[in-house]
Amino acid sequence: MDNNDYDTGISSEVFTVKSNIRLIDIFNRILEKKAKSVLGLFNKLNYDGIINKESSIVIIGTYFTGIAIAKHLSFNDFNDITIVDIYPHLEGLIDSKLGNPIIADDINKRNSFIENFRNIKFSSDLDLIRNADAVIDTTGLGGINESQSEAIFTKVFLIEDPIAEENDSLLKDKNNIYNRANMVNSYNKYVLKTKGLNTKTSGTMTLAIDVLRQSMNSILAKDGVLYCASEMTFYEEIMFKEKDLEKFFRLIELPVLKVSTILPFDCDCIINDFIDEIHSEILIRW
Repeated sequence: MDNNDYDTGISSEVFTVKSNIRLIDIFNRILEKKAKSVLGLFNKLNYDGIINKESSIVIIGTYFTGIAIAKHLSFNDFNDITIVDIYPHLEGLIDSKLGNPIIADDINKRNSFIENFRNIKFSSDLDLIRNADAVIDTTGLGGINESQSEAIFTKVFLIEDPIAEENDSLLKDKNNIYNRANMVNSYNKYVLKTKGLNTKTSGTMTLAIDVLRQSMNSILAKDGVLYCASEMTFYEEIMFKEKDLEKFFRLIELPVLKVSTILPFDCDCIINDFIDEIHSEILIRW
């Protein structure tokens, strides 16, 4: 590893290793898996003539799956995308780095993000979900209810399953996405399923925290490690109570792990291994 990746700690015999991976990197790697699954579905639907690049797409929920799906669809030339969310301040996620497609380090492509994402509209008007060509519900537990779902008439309906491994009976009983989907008026219904780390939910925040938890457990098991710490806080409180997106953006740019060890090593490899275990797929259940 590069000598710049670590410093001496409390003595010359102890080193502090810092990850190069930031929390936003973990978020975007997870979101890329979800969004690419959705993009693959929509490309097939476009090829089959069920929808096209000009079809109206309404995504219910911005945090975080919704913003990533919107950006990936927009970047791949789907031209009529609206995100509907009851939290107006989350419109600020559109111009952020969160959910951006992970592409080659090409300055022209990076600069084109802002131009591409201008076709993403934002609204807090839930009536917009009623008659779009495609509706994507990412609201999960406690989101759109069955009555609201019954009012949806659409060619394509996709809903994200908030439950990952179904290892918690209370959460499993709380999950009503199949009831909601059954109420939607559509001939083409799909479920986005994400799992891989034996987490209770498939939320991007849940998965990211578990990547760090399992990485820390793995690191602590290594010979020579004194301890490790993660640069974490309760981000949902910052976003939904303080409603301070700038503070959130600033915090997720920090390195996620620091390790005290007598033998320096690359902790990013361990983090990457756990991210790689996460996978998303599209299910057809009707």
